[in-house]
Amino acid sequence: MTSKAAIDYEFDKQHIWHPYTSMTHALPTFGVVSAQGCELTLDNGQRLVDGTSSWWACIHGYGHPSILEAMQTQLHTLSHVMFGGITHHSAIEVSKKLLAMTSPRLTKVFLADSGSIAVEVAMKMALQYWQGRGKPNKQKILTVKQGYHGDTFAAMSVCDPDNGMHTLFGDAVTKQLFVDAPQIPFGEGVSQDALEKDITLMRAALKQHSDSIAAVIIEPIMQGAGGMRFYSADYLKALRNLCDEFDVLLILDEIATGFGRTGKLFAYEHAQIEADILCVGKALTGGYISLAATLCSDEVAFGISDSPSGVFMHGPTFMGNPLACAAACASLDLIASNDWQEQVSQIESQLNAELAGAASIPGVKDVRVLGAVGVIEMQTAVNTAKLQQAFVDLGVWIRPFGNLIYIMPPYIIDELQLSQLTHAMKLVAKIAGEDGAQEEPQFISHG
Repeated sequence: MTSKAAIDYEFDKQHIWHPYTSMTHALPTFGVVSAQGCELTLDNGQRLVDGTSSWWACIHGYGHPSILEAMQTQLHTLSHVMFGGITHHSAIEVSKKLLAMTSPRLTKVFLADSGSIAVEVAMKMALQYWQGRGKPNKQKILTVKQGYHGDTFAAMSVCDPDNGMHTLFGDAVTKQLFVDAPQIPFGEGVSQDALEKDITLMRAALKQHSDSIAAVIIEPIMQGAGGMRFYSADYLKALRNLCDEFDVLLILDEIATGFGRTGKLFAYEHAQIEADILCVGKALTGGYISLAATLCSDEVAFGISDSPSGVFMHGPTFMGNPLACAAACASLDLIASNDWQEQVSQIESQLNAELAGAASIPGVKDVRVLGAVGVIEMQTAVNTAKLQQAFVDLGVWIRPFGNLIYIMPPYIIDELQLSQLTHAMKLVAKIAGEDGAQEEPQFISHG
């Protein structure tokens, strides 16, 4: 299949920004004209198996009839309306579904329009909460290094301070508090001594700065764009206890991990804990349209109501967009059917079996799998442009970044398609190992 109108690559190159690229030395782009199931169709007719779920969002694949039907119906009745002073069925229904599937502590829903904004909202909630509780000096956010929470300024301030974007924007980025990232890998038996060693810096920071810390923010179990690192659920459980001990809120950023990606509906379930504030996005709509949400507890909501303003100070134009809410309702209904559990389990088993051999490839540092995430970590940063073309030549869409070759495929992927992805990963890892080319790491947005 080809597009009715040819893609004007020259115009694109001269005038259109793409994520994290230079306008003078841009990475090559590939024209997509359609998508169905787990495949993207290029303008030359080539079909690529999508290994990234369009940055981790299209968990049900492309063209799913249930989501398309819900959006089509909503489009012809109410595509958008302001949320100030107005409500509508789709916003109410998606909020009901979110509260039903998350933990009991979470009772309030703020519907945002992107993951980065959901994080901004969470951080503002934390600060306003403490104003309402008579502790206005609690304005700092504590987090771990190697994390990623978005590209807007507040979200950027809690991304990794060394490999993030802090150095580009200097004092314009708020200075937050950081400790080393957890080191105990996910799934390993954890001794009390090892856990104590891992959590010591976090405890020390909370003890020293508890009077000024409003919240700790962390990606539960999997640090995504900061390095695709999987860490111990025991660390997360200990962190929840520390936040309670030192009277600090816990913000869990599940934008990348939520809705089944790590093998649990939400990654915090691995540690059997609850958040005070929870951020979700990406897969919330199945990747069909942008929507995110920030959920919080009664305690947080009532504290904000007791703050000097008396109201929560945020309100995006497209907050609660009916079309996005309708897509989310359809996507969450698909999640509620629980097919994802078997799908993700099968993906995990196949990834473990087919990527195991990659550990012996020269230049490979580590191979790891969790749920529907498979990672080959190279010793050095890879040549993104070169490897991207190699993947396309192999009939797959895999977007490497930094020193990582990874996939997070749609849950509906079949065995042959997944094998095509893992085969391509191993072949391209060999190219990367032989090449040894290095470039600056490419950041990945929460979108």
